[in-house]
Amino acid sequence: MSPLETLQSWQEEARNIRQSIHKHPELGFEEQQTQKTVVKLLEDYGVDTIDTSFAKTGVIATIKGTLPGKTIGLRADIDALPIQEENTFSHKSTLVGKMHACGHDGHTTMLLMAAKYLAKHRQFSGKVILFFQPAEEGRGGAETMVVKDKVLERYPVDAIYAMHNWPTLEAGKFAIKAGPIMASSDRIYIRVHGKSGHAAQPHNTQDPLLVATQIYQGIQGLVARTIDPTASLVVAITQMHCGDTTNVIADYADMAGTIRTHDEAVRTDILQKLSQLVPLMAEAFGMSATVRFGEISHPVTVNSKAEAERAIDVAAALVGRENLVLDIKEQMTSEDFAFFLEKVPGCYLFIGNGKSDNHPVGLHNSKYDFNDDIIPLGASFLIETVRSYSK
Repeated sequence: MSPLETLQSWQEEARNIRQSIHKHPELGFEEQQTQKTVVKLLEDYGVDTIDTSFAKTGVIATIKGTLPGKTIGLRADIDALPIQEENTFSHKSTLVGKMHACGHDGHTTMLLMAAKYLAKHRQFSGKVILFFQPAEEGRGGAETMVVKDKVLERYPVDAIYAMHNWPTLEAGKFAIKAGPIMASSDRIYIRVHGKSGHAAQPHNTQDPLLVATQIYQGIQGLVARTIDPTASLVVAITQMHCGDTTNVIADYADMAGTIRTHDEAVRTDILQKLSQLVPLMAEAFGMSATVRFGEISHPVTVNSKAEAERAIDVAAALVGRENLVLDIKEQMTSEDFAFFLEKVPGCYLFIGNGKSDNHPVGLHNSKYDFNDDIIPLGASFLIETVRSYSK
């Protein structure tokens, strides 16, 4: 049987694994039970090595092929989100305020099924490194694993692949493109320092809220008038907090937001400009302001050309080229797999998760659920990508 046919025969096992993980969601760096589940299954499947020393709750596993060859990395994210699930099916979350609302339970299961097949049928050259990564959802899992813990120095790979389910894409389809595919993500925090006093005597105060509103408008002008309008860039100030009563001008005002772009040069430029704008605007009013970025930031997710083309060929062989979306637009959401792609060539792609209705529930929604029917196809893609390096 082909890998896809074999995986289809394992579908009941895969569904049970995925739904069990869904019932027991864990937030970033807290995935102890998920880690234990992954390790136990990998042991049962007969992988060669298992390492749990990276990123607190990560799991790294290796599987050797029958002949020498390249080392290929496959990555899945394993964490859940702080969302209260509103579904009523039997495998809904058992934990209050936690839910697999992004399909990481499905991504984990697809990689586990690929691991089972590759360990059982070692019909490939080289070696596979499986990266089960925690804390993708804004807690710095990939940065911890790649930058701080240096996992790619201990487990170097020639190329690496990952995929994400996409609810608006019909099941049975893939979306793949070379170049930027997901935006960078930087958090910006601003504090304007003023001088408090009675609101009826504003001339005796320094109003930080006035400066905060000027900075807000200045940021929009900065984007509109100093950045190439054809560049994709969003600077969204989403929070502004100042004072706690009606008749007092506060000592300080806080602002926060997010910065997104698909161009690292634009990202570097806007961060530098914001670092200059904020304190200077406050200084013009006789006040001071500080700006900082982080603590979690993601670079642009950029697919290398050769690996994207390989992924396209593998997917086309599985579902036909007519079922590939090759003109997908770059997304303004971010993905910390970018830290892997900064170090080694690779490809991040989307697998259709859409169901038969015309209004699929989107990611990060309290009524979202992963489509178990796509597990064999997703796992087959991972397997066939590894096998393609043997041809």
